[in-house]
Amino acid sequence: MNHDSTQRIAHSFGSSAPDCFMVATILLVEDEPVTRMSMAARLKRLGHRVLEAGNGREALDVAGRERPDLIIVDWMMPEMDGPTFCEMVRRDPAMKSIHIVLMTSHDQPAQIAEGLARGADDFLSKAASKQEITARVLAGLRTGRLVRELETTGAQLESSMLLLQTKQTEMEADLQSAAAFVHSLLPPPGSPAPGFSLAWEYQPALTLGGDLFGVAAIDADHLGLYILDASGHGVAAALRSASLMTFLRVENILQLIGSYDPATVLREANRQFPLSAEGEYFTLWVGQIHLPTRTLSYASAGHHGVLLSPAERPSRWLTRPSSPLGFDQAAVFAGDQITLQPADRLFLLSDGIYEAPSTTGEPWGRWRFQQAVEAQQHVPLAATIAHCFTEARRWQAQSDFLDDAAVVGLELSV
Repeated sequence: MNHDSTQRIAHSFGSSAPDCFMVATILLVEDEPVTRMSMAARLKRLGHRVLEAGNGREALDVAGRERPDLIIVDWMMPEMDGPTFCEMVRRDPAMKSIHIVLMTSHDQPAQIAEGLARGADDFLSKAASKQEITARVLAGLRTGRLVRELETTGAQLESSMLLLQTKQTEMEADLQSAAAFVHSLLPPPGSPAPGFSLAWEYQPALTLGGDLFGVAAIDADHLGLYILDASGHGVAAALRSASLMTFLRVENILQLIGSYDPATVLREANRQFPLSAEGEYFTLWVGQIHLPTRTLSYASAGHHGVLLSPAERPSRWLTRPSSPLGFDQAAVFAGDQITLQPADRLFLLSDGIYEAPSTTGEPWGRWRFQQAVEAQQHVPLAATIAHCFTEARRWQAQSDFLDDAAVVGLELSV
């Protein structure tokens, strides 16, 4: 079978062609001309392209230029013997995966071990039969092809990993930028209205959090405040929360419904933010303080994290049973009112702080949060909030929270 015939047969098989029809380039390195001619003729009859070299130094030049699929090299040669040639090939990164068959009359274990240690992949006796030569050549070509495929796959994986790392870095930068933007929308600590002090601490579970809050003047006589909690985590929850946060902006609410009445705000939010197709939802607490009378009006849609902590009276939670937003489009959210007294403190918190689990899984709990607040009644507001975070972290025995953790404190001055 000549070379052209083999190529036609291999082409007819396509990618499934058996090894005996895969045309390869073989470098034959043999200093004895008759042996080299005989072996070359045999390999050519198998349909392969055969390159020839009479010694190791010449073979190195040919191998570097042609990059053969297989090298058959004699052990005993002048100038450079077979094992030394194997070592030289293995030092070249471009040729280290070429399959090398060391041809020798040595068949002692010591010689075989030396040849393998110095870079050979297989051995071929000079007295081998035609069948053995064919089998070892085909096995060597098959092994070499598998090694090259693995190298190609490895290179592709490395390239994919580099691309993934680049995309990950870009995504992290985008998330950091988005987080900074959301953080800029949060109310600045200080005095949001005459006679009131504001402090807060916020630690999202991820770079971008979904539990957000707001405190802003509505007009000269009213202060609006809210805290929202999005089910789920990650970017999707954060984007949904940013959308609700935009809806809750004072100018938007006044344009939509004409006032910041908490129950009316919840009714409109319930209409505009239905349960998602994936079952995601919000809980939301909205309050409005009439500054001249210090009257707090409030309503809740499934949010249970607002605590009133008076200076000289027991603390109490400002909530009543209600459904989250979006579960029932006809839901009615009842409003309540309370008059704030001097030194009263109002804490709005996300469930990530009081649901922080211990190592046994027990939540820190709202009552422990309440105890922590009451024990810190006579220290500055910001220090009280920091103390709550310290106690929650101690309870869960780690600094990071599994859910977004937020505590907003509003204090009426004496």
